[in-house]
Amino acid sequence: MRTLVSVRTAGRAAPKARRYRMPSVLLKFVMAVSGAIMLLFLLLHMVGNLKIFVGADELNAYAAWLRTLLEPAVPYEGTLWFVRFMLVVAIAAHIWSAALLTLRARRARPVKYVVRNKVPGSYAARTMRWGGVIIVLFLIYHLLDLTTGTLNPNGKHLEVYQNVGADFTPDRWYVTLFYVLAVVAVGFHVRHGLWSALQTLGWSNNAREKTLKAISTGFAVILTVGFLAVPFAVTFGLA
Repeated sequence: MRTLVSVRTAGRAAPKARRYRMPSVLLKFVMAVSGAIMLLFLLLHMVGNLKIFVGADELNAYAAWLRTLLEPAVPYEGTLWFVRFMLVVAIAAHIWSAALLTLRARRARPVKYVVRNKVPGSYAARTMRWGGVIIVLFLIYHLLDLTTGTLNPNGKHLEVYQNVGADFTPDRWYVTLFYVLAVVAVGFHVRHGLWSALQTLGWSNNAREKTLKAISTGFAVILTVGFLAVPFAVTFGLA
């Protein structure tokens, strides 16, 4: 009797629990929007980094300008901290929605296939999770290196050109290698993520598929080349 009551109670409780669960479509939308915010940041960040080819004064002045943006309406570094806050929110929302979608996919099929056939798909699609882990680890290192200066050999505030130059010296090849691996992971992640976001937002169809895939790939290549240009140029004495 108790077992029967428990089953009936669980049966009534399950629909109520599902009623308050966020729909997967909305989670995918959160992933798409948060990803778009991060892509915009990456694009602007890459453009700023490329000022290293103009010279030390330009790059350092750019770093100082970011901290005085919208003054005096906004306090010193106010705009920069707002951008940082929005970026943290976007990253947290992206990871949260991705984790929930992954858990739901696993719960939908709790029993693994006995024979698992390989489904055609891109390398980026199969390695999104590991790529995300590499990116998060690199982000932590990057902040400690070039934002706080804790791990940087020069590590002086607003001396961006000098800090970057001290970072990618030939004897610190392991830093350059880690940077390259992380940026390549970002490229794969961006390529697949942008394509998935365009599908989620309903912009993809059979007629546009090839064009949107080409746009996603091109955007990822531009970001990858743009970010890698700096460490390679410094390492080989071109900047």
